[in-house]
Amino acid sequence: MVKHIILWRLREDLTAEEKESVKQGIKSGLEGLAGRIPGMVDITVNVDGRLDSSNADVMLDSTFIDEAALKAYAVHPEHVAVADGKVRPYTCLRTCLDYEIK
Repeated sequence: MVKHIILWRLREDLTAEEKESVKQGIKSGLEGLAGRIPGMVDITVNVDGRLDSSNADVMLDSTFIDEAALKAYAVHPEHVAVADGKVRPYTCLRTCLDYEIK
C-alpha cells in the first residue's frame, strides 16, 4: 500500500469567502473520485479545523494499492480535470509526501 499526502496553501489574493468556496470545491472534487480510480483505496480531504499554527490550508490523504496505481491516478483524466479545474488555479504552494505502508 502507498500513502499519498498533499498539503496546499491557497493563493493570498483570495478573499476569506473565496478561500472557503475553493476549499469546498477541492474537497468535493477530489473526494468525488472515490470508487472511480482503479487502485485507489481511500481518499479524504481535510479543510476544517485548521489552527493558526498551520501553514497549509488543505490536506489530501489518500491510499493506493501500490506505486503503479498512484502513478496511474496522477494522469487519470478525471483526476486531471479536478486538479486543473479546482486545485491548481487557486493554490500557490503544494507539498507532497508519498510513502509505502509497511
